[in-house]
Amino acid sequence: MATISDVAERAGLSRTTVSRVINQHPYVSEEKKKLVKQAMEELQYVPNSNAQKLRKQKTETIAVYVPRLTNPFFSQLVETMEEVAAEEGFQLLFCQTRYNKQQELSYLQLLRGKQIDGLILTSMENHWSEIEPYLTYGPIVLCNEYDYEAKVPMAHLDQVMGGYIGTKHLIDRGHQSIVYCSSEPGGSRVSKGRQEGYIKAMQQIGISIKPEWMYTDQFTIEGGKRLFYRLHNLKERPTAVFTGSDEVASGLIFEARKNGYRIPDDLAVIGFDDQPVAELLGLTTVKQPVHQLGRTAMELMVEQIQSSRKISSNRVELPFELIIRDST
Repeated sequence: MATISDVAERAGLSRTTVSRVINQHPYVSEEKKKLVKQAMEELQYVPNSNAQKLRKQKTETIAVYVPRLTNPFFSQLVETMEEVAAEEGFQLLFCQTRYNKQQELSYLQLLRGKQIDGLILTSMENHWSEIEPYLTYGPIVLCNEYDYEAKVPMAHLDQVMGGYIGTKHLIDRGHQSIVYCSSEPGGSRVSKGRQEGYIKAMQQIGISIKPEWMYTDQFTIEGGKRLFYRLHNLKERPTAVFTGSDEVASGLIFEARKNGYRIPDDLAVIGFDDQPVAELLGLTTVKQPVHQLGRTAMELMVEQIQSSRKISSNRVELPFELIIRDST
């Protein structure tokens, strides 16, 4: 296997000059660049990419923090991010936090240890004040998750509007007994925003909010099944359910139909995200432009890494779309 010394000898140049050419150092003549390139081709010499990265103080790696990769929303999101990153010469490192505060803080050490060039948070378990100090070590971008106190680039949606759109649709269908179910544990800004939108729509027409009709602990298909039985056993049953996730909605519909419920006659259900399962089930849902969201966030991150100046408060807000199907 050829070495840099072999290349230098073949090109008739010093090792220092060859190294400068390989690392694209300025002030090297075109003639010397040509000699080095020719020698490398003849010897089939391949530079050590890891050594180059160390010299540049770049890892060409971006970490993406997700709560659950099994959630189709997040898997679609990171798939788009990976495509954009690859186009720009970056690789991704996926860190699953499982909605755990300590796990999230532990992963932040990757940025501190210069093992990554930047990180994207798709959910945020800790308060921003706990995360902000890590900006000293590299750029952070918020995607899906948002916090207006954070002076960093973010790509997100107005979750209050999302919650409002879904709930208002049910109200327009004649429902007033509407249950709200959060899709994320831990009281993230995303789930709080949707809940705020639900309350806003209900209060707008004078419908009282029942605390026992607000669930904040279900965010999977199995959670949706459990939710059905909790509603089924209520003395006063709701006529509609707003869920913050197509996963929860699909589990709820599956169990409801298994127990003889007619959807939407006995129970109307609306989901969130417009995952592939929504179309299969005929589920009305609030669609998030997941691919556009992932692309925008990764472009913001690449711009941060490649720019010589710090980019702050570059906030991109994308629109929702109500997809009406059979479940309402």
